[in-house]
Amino acid sequence: MLRQLPSRNYQLSQCRYYSAPAPATPSGPPLLLKLRTDLKTAMRAKDTARLNVLRSLLAEVTNAAKSPNPVKTDMQLLSMLRKRQVAAKAASAEFKAAGREDLVEKEQGQVDILDEYAGGVQTMAIEDVKAAIKSTIDELKAKTPDLKAGSVMKAIFAPGGSLDGKNVEKSTVPGIVKELLG
Repeated sequence: MLRQLPSRNYQLSQCRYYSAPAPATPSGPPLLLKLRTDLKTAMRAKDTARLNVLRSLLAEVTNAAKSPNPVKTDMQLLSMLRKRQVAAKAASAEFKAAGREDLVEKEQGQVDILDEYAGGVQTMAIEDVKAAIKSTIDELKAKTPDLKAGSVMKAIFAPGGSLDGKNVEKSTVPGIVKELLG
């Protein structure tokens, strides 16, 4: 025998959970987005050499995101690629000296893959960089006749400077500044 409980008017509250809408455009530098899509492609194609390189690069980007200066631009990612290239070339030379041709081929394959991605980043031409630096030097020489390379570098990369926010390989700039200062 079933017994009915006294009925009470309970007001049922409904709870709706809203999630944030997906961003209209993916965030991050274009090269990073290309690396992520190529990772998926390499997984589908079972290309282990490319997959290993891309996984290690994306792991390095993830680790950098937890540091004080995360990767936010293609130029930062390009410098990371160049460091990896130098390390792979050094490892290849060591393996060659040790007579390990199998490992030399593996490292050379990594260098080729890294070259492919590093070549995809558009940077300013050297002539344009020289012209921008020359104009900055001319402006600064008008103010102070005794000009040092450090003050030129600060002026060039300062907010509003001639190379501020431009895709420039920062490792080439000091040599150009010293060359132009004489």
